Amino acid sequence: MSRKAVLITNLGSPDSTSIPDVRRYLKEFLSDDRVFDAPQPIKSYILYCKVLPFRPKKTAEAYQAIWTQDGAPLIVTSRKVQRLLQEKTDLPVELSMRYGSPSTSAAIERLAQQGIQELFLVPLYPHYAMSSYETAVVDVREHARKIAPQMRITVQPPFFREQGYIDALCQRIEPYLENKYDYILFSFHGIPERHLRKGDPSNAHCTVVPDCCRNCSPVQSVCYRAQCLRTVEEVVTRLKIPATKYNMSFQSRFGKEPWLKPYTDFEFVRLAKEGVKRLLVITPAFVSDCLETLEEIGIQGKNDFLEAGGSSLQLIPCLNDHPAWIDFLAARVAVFEKQCEPGPAAEIL
Repeated sequence: MSRKAVLITNLGSPDSTSIPDVRRYLKEFLSDDRVFDAPQPIKSYILYCKVLPFRPKKTAEAYQAIWTQDGAPLIVTSRKVQRLLQEKTDLPVELSMRYGSPSTSAAIERLAQQGIQELFLVPLYPHYAMSSYETAVVDVREHARKIAPQMRITVQPPFFREQGYIDALCQRIEPYLENKYDYILFSFHGIPERHLRKGDPSNAHCTVVPDCCRNCSPVQSVCYRAQCLRTVEEVVTRLKIPATKYNMSFQSRFGKEPWLKPYTDFEFVRLAKEGVKRLLVITPAFVSDCLETLEEIGIQGKNDFLEAGGSSLQLIPCLNDHPAWIDFLAARVAVFEKQCEPGPAAEIL
């Protein structure tokens, strides 16, 4: 009988807030062709002449503002999720990061040493994007091919509208709606608009068809913006949030090309100037609080909103180790565990 295991994988963080560690992390992250897919000469120039000489210092200072006694919040939380999930299954549960530590190669090595033949890979990304979900899956497959070519990998598809994920998200948000608020902003990690078109093999739907994300198309199985929209629609319907009290936006831009709009930082200023005083912000694309939530929204975004005339910005925590989130993951693992015969891997790529 084949031996089974689970691998949960997330983005990653630097090993410390030192400038050399942050530089090393940024280099690995931005060298990924699925994250920064410019032609190589342009990419090398921007990376080695514009980014790595200057950005690590600023990024290190941002990490210092959120770093905990136990390390990077993303890593600390991911390890906690690993431990809690392990308590709910007899299968070994491993953890890896796409960039930094714990590495994918080390996780696959440990699994191979245990004689694991069937692996359930759970990318901790609710929505499909080439720069997050896709690169994580490809990374694990490539390392497994080199280290344990006999290992079969079943991949959890994006779960942007699965009931367990929506339940967990609603349970996380609902207590914050009980207090007075004027508006709730659903802020997702941004991607270049070009990435949507790149993922559309027809070249005739994404950003071409009017209101393309609301018009049904097979392309939406790999369309990040359409999936973000579905998540928001599911949540606001469940929680009965009026259409006049919410919006969706995108954060964390890099470079000068157009990214998905509206931009979250612009929304903070716009909403404040239009009279919104009490703002709630939830970041559904992130399942664990990290630099982009705690510092970019919780510190920078809050300052921008207050300076523009707002009174309070409340960052709703990510799912982190919420019991409903752990239950959702455990339920997916249970389905995999009960499979008598190895089924074909979930091919998204």
